[in-house]
Amino acid sequence: MHSKTEIQHGWLLILASCAGVVCSSVVLPFYSLGALVKPLTAEFHWTRAAIQSAVAFSSGLGAISAPIIGALIDRYGARYIGLFGLLGLSLAFVFATQMDGHIWLLYAAYTAMAVLGAGTVPVTWTRAIATSFFEQRGLALGLTLAGTGLSAMLAPIYAVWLVEHVGWRGAYMGLALLPIVLAGPLVYIGFRPVEPLKAIAVAADSTVPTVVGHSLLEAMRTRQFWILLCSVLAIYLAVSGIVPNLIPLLTDSGMPAARAAQVQSFYGVAIIVGRVLVGYLIDRYWAPGVAAIALSLPVIGALILAGPVTMVTAALAATLVGLAAGAELDLMSYLAARYFGMRHYAKIYAVLYAALAVAAGAAPFCFARIYDTTKSYRLAFLAASGFFLVGALILLTMGPYPTLTPNPRAHAKA
Repeated sequence: MHSKTEIQHGWLLILASCAGVVCSSVVLPFYSLGALVKPLTAEFHWTRAAIQSAVAFSSGLGAISAPIIGALIDRYGARYIGLFGLLGLSLAFVFATQMDGHIWLLYAAYTAMAVLGAGTVPVTWTRAIATSFFEQRGLALGLTLAGTGLSAMLAPIYAVWLVEHVGWRGAYMGLALLPIVLAGPLVYIGFRPVEPLKAIAVAADSTVPTVVGHSLLEAMRTRQFWILLCSVLAIYLAVSGIVPNLIPLLTDSGMPAARAAQVQSFYGVAIIVGRVLVGYLIDRYWAPGVAAIALSLPVIGALILAGPVTMVTAALAATLVGLAAGAELDLMSYLAARYFGMRHYAKIYAVLYAALAVAAGAAPFCFARIYDTTKSYRLAFLAASGFFLVGALILLTMGPYPTLTPNPRAHAKA
């Protein structure tokens, strides 16, 4: 199949998967929280670190549930898992409106987002793309995961607008509408991926390659698995620490909340550019080399944010950090498929994603804790620059793509 024809044929699946990413349980709560920090602090007098800890609950449980979701997808398919997850996430946002000053209700709400919305984690959408596209898998993944950029660009502006017009409770209700009104119909209509066992069945009569690859334990015995996992940890410690603290940082400097949300929208645009550009390049060049370049750029952005910022410098920094966020998740999906194969992709990706979720959960609290202690984000953003550099450079040790061969016993079992 010609690559252009493949993308044209699967455009509806890409659109539905992208909508699922926009409204996933690890994207929408994460990018909207920064706009809610100060309103919640003003009403309940919670510290920033206490509020940012909510991400640890949602992402931490996301880390635990991701391998389970991966196994369920391998067994039952991604379609129904994704639909139920979208409904569950909406219900969890509604639950967040019931907070009354007890901090445990905040944590319970974000725990519910992780548990009820578990089916929306990226493994659901990327696995569908990875099993349905072959010649332009990198670009298809990039277009799908551009959904995180759309959410990063629009969710803060939407949340700030809601807070200003209907308060923080109304903001949570407005966020609850997105999974069922925006993503739900598109996923119901267009999310019909090729399942791996079906791909095996048609492989003899088509140009679709037989599904091959490592088991989870086999992948974990390779050095490439641990290199990729460490890179994911480092990059997302930096990205996840910066993003939910960006609006508080900028408003501390005197910038109005609406302007600060606009700055964060530059981050969202950069994610989209990073996703699509990196997706295009890794289909043509050695992906770890592309990664080392893309993930080194936000070192500069983090250093900018460690000092005094203006609207212009903050927008530049947000753009550079967004390029890294845009590249890393796309690269994790692509590299998992290229180095470990597709037969057990969902399980392998889910474990890598669990590392991402742990970092995403811990970093916002750590950055906010540094602020609460020092009344400055400077040390946190300096540390972020180091994490970006390490995460970029270690990928250069991944080595060439392996040649994966079918496992006869695995096929017989399937």
